[in-house]
Amino acid sequence: MSQFIDQVRTLQWDDHRYYHQSRINQTLHLISAVSFLVAYGLLFVDPALAGIVGWVVGMVTRQSGHIFFEPRTFDAINGVSDAHKESIKVGYNMQRKAILIGIWLSIPVVLWLSPEVWGLIKPAIGTQAYWHDVGLAWLALGIAGVSLRTVHLFFIRSPSWGLAWAAKILLDPFHNVTIYWRSPIALIHGEMLDPINGEVKN
Repeated sequence: MSQFIDQVRTLQWDDHRYYHQSRINQTLHLISAVSFLVAYGLLFVDPALAGIVGWVVGMVTRQSGHIFFEPRTFDAINGVSDAHKESIKVGYNMQRKAILIGIWLSIPVVLWLSPEVWGLIKPAIGTQAYWHDVGLAWLALGIAGVSLRTVHLFFIRSPSWGLAWAAKILLDPFHNVTIYWRSPIALIHGEMLDPINGEVKN
């Protein structure tokens, strides 16, 4: 168990130091984390709405931070290139994320053009039912995205690393709130990048 916990912490630390140096990105991740915590709660009362909140608020803010605000040049803090970081990324690197986002954006279009998804589901009647189907499909996409990458990691690394990554993903909202709640304050004070080189892994 201690080895598993160490693996989760290693993944969290690498994710933080490699991909969350921008205070704007950290602040957006804080917003994303809070929305995912709301989505976690909604899973028990309205799974479709949980899928909508998780993707429209959680994923949009999270990925916007990576795409628009995180430095993609040489990482002087860690002494590695962006290409190197992308090549060793355990989870979804930018190429994999682009594919996932493409599928996410295509789902509302598919359900609009074919509400019954070529006979696979009962067709939605009305706007509310349409968005209910979209939300459930987005939720299923999120579950599938985590599950498939977890199984993939079983083979390219090990089952323990795959499960550690899955645990890290599920714990991200809690972890992000814990480490990024000060980021908006730092941003107000004009600190654009986190001085991560002064930190230690915990």
